[in-house]
Order: sequence, then C-alpha cells, then structure tokens
Amino acid sequence: MIRYSLPIFGNNEIQHMPILSLDNVVKRYHNHTAVDHVTFNVEKGSIFGLLGPNGAGKTSLIRIITTITGADEGRILLDGEPLSSFSPAQIGYLPEERGLYKKMKVGEQLLYLAQLKGMTKKDARDSLFAWLEKFDIKDWWGKKVDELSKGMQQKIQFISTVCHNPKLLILDEPFSGLDPINTNLIKDEIYELNKNGTSIIFSTHRMEQVEQICEDIVLMNKGKVILEGRVDALQERFKENKFRIGFKGNLDRELTSDSFEVLSDSEDDLIISVKEGHDSNELLRELMDRGHDIISYNEILPTLNEIFIKQVDGQSDE
Repeated sequence: MIRYSLPIFGNNEIQHMPILSLDNVVKRYHNHTAVDHVTFNVEKGSIFGLLGPNGAGKTSLIRIITTITGADEGRILLDGEPLSSFSPAQIGYLPEERGLYKKMKVGEQLLYLAQLKGMTKKDARDSLFAWLEKFDIKDWWGKKVDELSKGMQQKIQFISTVCHNPKLLILDEPFSGLDPINTNLIKDEIYELNKNGTSIIFSTHRMEQVEQICEDIVLMNKGKVILEGRVDALQERFKENKFRIGFKGNLDRELTSDSFEVLSDSEDDLIISVKEGHDSNELLRELMDRGHDIISYNEILPTLNEIFIKQVDGQSDE
C-alpha cells in the first residue's frame, strides 16, 4: 500500500496549514445528496463547531473525515495529506451513539481499541493507566462495561477516544448523559488537550456550549454550509442595534423618540432598539438630556442559538 507523501510547502506555509481542509466535498446516497459541495478549513490548535439541525449532513461528513465512508467528489486533507488508511490513527472520534462492548472487561476493551489506533501494547497500557488514574477509576480495569454506570461508561469511551494522542479530535455530543460534575471534568480535559496542541471539532445541539467552547463554527443545513466564521464576528454581524439600559430613580415609561424604540422594560432597566440611521451615542445623549440617571449601558448581541434558528428557518422558507 502506498502512503501519500506530504506536499512540498515553505516553512511559513506549513506553520499556517489547516489541520483539516475540505474542498467541494460531496456524498450521495441513492437520490439524496447528504453532503453538497462542502468547503471549509479547521485551523490547527482551534476548537471548531460543526453545527446543524438533524439531517443537515454533519454525521455523513464526519464519517467521511474519519474514513468510515468515502466522498463521491471533492478533496480532504488531514494535516496537509490526503485521507488514507493511515489517517484514523491521527484522529479520535467520540460518536453520539456510544459503542462499547457491554460484556467485555474495561481494560481488555481499552487495550484492544488503542491497538487498533496503532499503539503498541506497552504504550497503550501506559497511556490508559495514566488516563484512568487521572479520572480516579483505575479500580474499574477488570470490571465488565455493563457493571458501570452510564456516566462511567462515558468516561471510558472518552479515554478510548483520546488515549492515542490524536492530532484531531471529533466530539459528537460529548456531554450527553453526563451530570454537571462529570461534564465539567470532561470539559476541563478537552481544554487541556487543546492547550497541548490537539485540534478539536465539536458537534452539538447545545448552542450555549458552542458559545462557551468554540472559536469558529460552520453551520450546515440540507447538506450545505450556510454560515461560517468566528463566533464573536458572527454575533457582531447579526446584531440588531439593541441595548439594555440600567437606571436609577424614576423613568418615563412612555418614552418616544425618532431615534429609538422601547422593546421592553422592567423595574430598573429597559431594552431599546436604535432605529436605522441613528447610532447608540445619540440614544445615550438623548436619555441623559432627559435627566435620566443611567448606571449601565450594554449592547445586546444575539446568541448563537438565535442566529442558528434565524438562518435555518430562513433557508427553509426559500
């Protein structure tokens, strides 16, 4: 079998080469196009969100990246090389549907899975013992998987995904079924892996987790990429000139103006929309000129969930 050789790049190009590059990737199943000319890059050392509603094509795309299936068209490079039989050893994949063998002992199963990733038995044992000790579950080495709680099985699955120190880690709903304590434990390990150089693709329906964890995202719908970019830049792009104004004392609840509209009010703050053609400084000056005691003034950026819903619903209407 011939291994793909690394293309020739200058030092600067290698340094800035994405860990994963997709170019017009297509996957069809009979008459259905599950992945429709998808193009994006995942930068080295990033935590990247792959998002979309059910049926968007995320799972089909992940199966191609992990070489479970092949693309019908397009090109994928992993760290500068085309995907090959050597690629899975460089990838860790935690699927949403977990796949441990229930009657197999934890240690035997972890060793088996680690060696499938190309590790020697000794290296696998050393890595696995270190991870089990980190999670304080070394005593479970000789237990059968079906003797473990669901949360404990999640930890074992996570260890099997990362023990070979992959360059690229793909996590599909990694916190599903975990209590808050174990969620924070796994989250801390994700950050630590990323800090040590692992690039991470994070797929979830929990938009608040994406905002907290991811730097860049791609949003897919109906097999296509419909939105991509940095999370903060997308929030800036889709903002709607809304502001929360905190105040002390009495406030005229019937505020009217050519420059803004009151959307809602509570005991000590207002949410105001600045009308087109006017700016936020004009709003603040107008409120202060009216003698209101303003104590806080914050722009309201849209949540990623709001952007997600708006973009997917907008495409559904087309």
